[in-house]
Amino acid sequence: MKLTHDQAIELHGFNNLTKSLSFNMYDICFTRTREEREAYLKYIDEQYSAERLQKILKHVAEIIGAHVLNVAYQDFEPAGASVTLLVSEGPVTHDVPSESFEESPGPLPESLVMQLDKSHITVHTYPEFHPDEGISTFRADIDVSTCGEISPLKALHYLIRSFETDVMTIDYRVRGFTRDKSGHKLFIDHEINSIQNYIPEDVGELFDMIDVNVYQENIFHTKCKLRNFDLNNYLFGYTKDKLTPDEHIEITERLTMEMDEIFYGKNIV
Repeated sequence: MKLTHDQAIELHGFNNLTKSLSFNMYDICFTRTREEREAYLKYIDEQYSAERLQKILKHVAEIIGAHVLNVAYQDFEPAGASVTLLVSEGPVTHDVPSESFEESPGPLPESLVMQLDKSHITVHTYPEFHPDEGISTFRADIDVSTCGEISPLKALHYLIRSFETDVMTIDYRVRGFTRDKSGHKLFIDHEINSIQNYIPEDVGELFDMIDVNVYQENIFHTKCKLRNFDLNNYLFGYTKDKLTPDEHIEITERLTMEMDEIFYGKNIV
């Protein structure tokens, strides 16, 4: 069945489709010494503490129109944090415009857009560093899983702007099925061609992006890597004018190699 944006489908019971968005961001830094690495990890822990991550996820719940039932959170030693929100259908403050179903970037957290049913939102952070010093990597994994009509992709706009990211991997998938009144199964209730259509144009211009989609299985995957490289953005506590020409070349090569390996998902020799 081909769906259009303005087509209303009367369902048998409620919408049983489960839609899951996985948003993974990577922040990369060059730390020459143990002291620099420890300072970077302290900075990351402060920037992405469980308290701040709670606020981000609660804004996500607002955007998708969900009511927070329970919050579990934990900071870890020596670094890292986790937050889980159990959410349910929330109140709708206004009628949902038809463009909510279109492939377009979602809103920032000023307004609720639609109601959802039983869902959860989670985030876990993973500070990591190379055993030979030099490269430090911070990863945050956010999962938004919903049962309802609107796609959690509407929260992607806000999530991208909430993190400083060098590489992003984004997955969206629809599972299960629901039925219309005649009993006909619906395995997806909205059109989608690419996750890229949910990334704001001004953000998309900053990244090189690759899609790997399995349309017949309702699986969509997009990888993003920053297009322009400025070494100053990857040095912690000093700028590139403090480096020798050889250090400048070596550090640039190590950082770009790290980003390429994360982006392509393989070790590059």
